Amino acid sequence: MSRNPRILLISDLHLEEAREDLTRAFLAFLEREATNASALYILGDFFNVWIGDDDDRPLNARISTALRQHADQGLDIFLMHGNRDFLLGQDFANHSGARLIADPWVLQQAGQRFLLVHGDALCTRDADYMKFRTHVRNPLWQQQFMGKPLGERRAFAAEARNQSKSMNSNKAADIMDVTQTEVESLMKANDITTLIHGHTHRPGLHDFAIGSRHCQRLVLGDWSTSGWQITLENGKASLLQFAIQP
Repeated sequence: MSRNPRILLISDLHLEEAREDLTRAFLAFLEREATNASALYILGDFFNVWIGDDDDRPLNARISTALRQHADQGLDIFLMHGNRDFLLGQDFANHSGARLIADPWVLQQAGQRFLLVHGDALCTRDADYMKFRTHVRNPLWQQQFMGKPLGERRAFAAEARNQSKSMNSNKAADIMDVTQTEVESLMKANDITTLIHGHTHRPGLHDFAIGSRHCQRLVLGDWSTSGWQITLENGKASLLQFAIQP
């Protein structure tokens, strides 16, 4: 039986044991929305932290099992790395019935093309973060990190998160948003007029022009008291918000 060609996009769920409400919201989202769609794109920061596919926390297996159930029912699932879960690997993808995709990624539906990114690479005014991003995305660093015991990796991740919170509290809000010139450069390079991303936690729709072409940037929000999704139907994108029950 063919599935509804509707495509769903989400990001920045930050799933973690301390937020059982987010896990319940995601599982409910799958039952409510994913059963009536052909594909689900998760654009990074699916988990609040990811220290490797060998992490044996029950939450990870719980989420993987839920994804696999929907994949087995015909849902195409795509995972993009974020700044908190860039170590998501092929083992997790295989167990979940998902496919890891590059950042950026071009999605086509109904003759329309959409450019998908997590969004952190566009925040070039945040020099401290960009330096950190280059460091931890280095394959050698990742190989060395993954060679450490789980306990040591967990301690590193917790310390890095605390440092990030402290540093971000002292930064001007605008430097943690995307840089418009970077947005336009990326869109021009891919010859696309619609960009979809998360990361900034500033959901919204932004209209602008690149030359004579009308362009749009749709931003997914993070899941906290509300959840956010973008739905693609007939080549048109809609940003939707829904409540998360405590």
